[in-house]
This record gives sequence, C-alpha cells and structure tokens, in this order.
Amino acid sequence: MAQPDYVPIAPGDRVREAERIPAPKAWKTDRPGEIVGLRVPEGDLFGSPGPDQGYGLLLAQQFADRLELEPGEHAEDAIAGCVPVAMKRSALYGRAPVVYDVEHAFILFGFLGGAPRDLLDTRKGLFEACADDYWARRQIVDIVPESTLRMRPAEVRAQLPGWRQLLNVEDDASEA
Repeated sequence: MAQPDYVPIAPGDRVREAERIPAPKAWKTDRPGEIVGLRVPEGDLFGSPGPDQGYGLLLAQQFADRLELEPGEHAEDAIAGCVPVAMKRSALYGRAPVVYDVEHAFILFGFLGGAPRDLLDTRKGLFEACADDYWARRQIVDIVPESTLRMRPAEVRAQLPGWRQLLNVEDDASEA
C-alpha cells in the first residue's frame, strides 16, 4: 500500500530505481563450436548427439547383477563401454536411450551370455580399464557399424556365433 506524502520516511526506506540493463547487441554464429546449417556435422570424433542420453547410464545399472564377466573383467568397464554404444543406437532413431538399446549393447559384446570364446578374448582387450579411458570407449563405439545398431537385440543374439560380421574388428588369424 502506498504511503501518504505527509508521513516521514527514512532515506534508506525509500523506493530505489531499478538498474536499467541495456538491450543485447546483435548475435552471430561465429564461434568455433557453433552448428551452422540444418544438419549436425558427421564424421570421426563428432559423436552421436541425441536427447537425454545420460538416461542410458541409469538403465545400464539395472543390468549390473546380470552381467557375465570373465576373470579380471569389471562391471564398471562393461557398463562404461556398452552405454556409449546404446547412446549411439538411440541417437540413430532420434530419441533417448531405452532398455532395449542397453540390452542390445550388452548382448553384442557377450555380457549377457552366449558369447563364443574368441569374442570373449577380443572383448577383454577392448574393455580393459575403459571406465577410465575415453579413447577406449570411442574405439568400442567406432567398431559397431550402423547396420548392427539397427538390428533388434534378438537378431544380435541369433548372430552372435558369427560375431565378426556384427563388428568391424580385424581378424587375428589373418594378421598371423
């Protein structure tokens, strides 16, 4: 309620004028990280942007007690390596990760069982200490082609015995 003019007011109680902020200047997309155009850039090390991808970490925790690990493997490494694969899969469809994306990644690398011995041997080298190594996680994501990511988890499980067709890995036998 307004105070009448004849009532005395202490100087500190008087209403002060608000600070006037000037209008912002013109803005241009000229910073190095700006996306210019209608499409997100693609290529090595650009990643796969998608909405709410961190939700994949929460979903992966639901699988922690079901993971089949070899001696010397750790659940943290399995989760750290498979979640980015699930994020890439969900980004292909333009959505946040769902449980089937995470399941797809764990099946693909044999963490939910049914993996042949040579996949387990290859997996051990790929996932070793990847929870602490960003570039190891990038390597895991980069060996999974888009055609594999577009498969259903059941299709991946059915093709797991011929896992080399699902991943872009070099054949150790051809190198010897």
